[in-house]
Amino acid sequence: MKTLLTPLLIVSLFLIFNLLAHAETTEGLVVKIADGDTLTLLTGSNEKIKVRLAGIDTPERKQPFGSEAKQALSKLVFQKKALIEVETKDRYGRTVGIVFVDGQNINYELVRQGMAWVYRKYTNDEILYELEAQAKTKKTGLWADAKPIAPWSWRKGVR
Repeated sequence: MKTLLTPLLIVSLFLIFNLLAHAETTEGLVVKIADGDTLTLLTGSNEKIKVRLAGIDTPERKQPFGSEAKQALSKLVFQKKALIEVETKDRYGRTVGIVFVDGQNINYELVRQGMAWVYRKYTNDEILYELEAQAKTKKTGLWADAKPIAPWSWRKGVR
């Protein structure tokens, strides 16, 4: 039994480290903020990449707190160097990922500030859920509204 565990453990560790080492990241300067959860990154090779923040959804532009969410993201990232942990590409061709500026997880920060909902359809990140619950309890940001409407409901016309 002991001889089987050692090779199995070695293989498992190799696979884990291999996956971590190959996690795709992109770096660049944030040059545009489209809304509260979408930005444009200018890479060192002068490529512009549209980035959608993973696991969160912010109010739409014409929705209550839409402009506040955009301003919050801008304050956190605009004209700053950002690192993106790429998760996927969405149906619009945008890079979807976790945004870091100076080591701070911006996706988490927007939820902590009450500027974003956890996008339940696309994440199971327990930290996001906890940050949202804290923001709700404290009535922070959009949670100060008596009946905040989730962006996915707003897009469907529920107002």
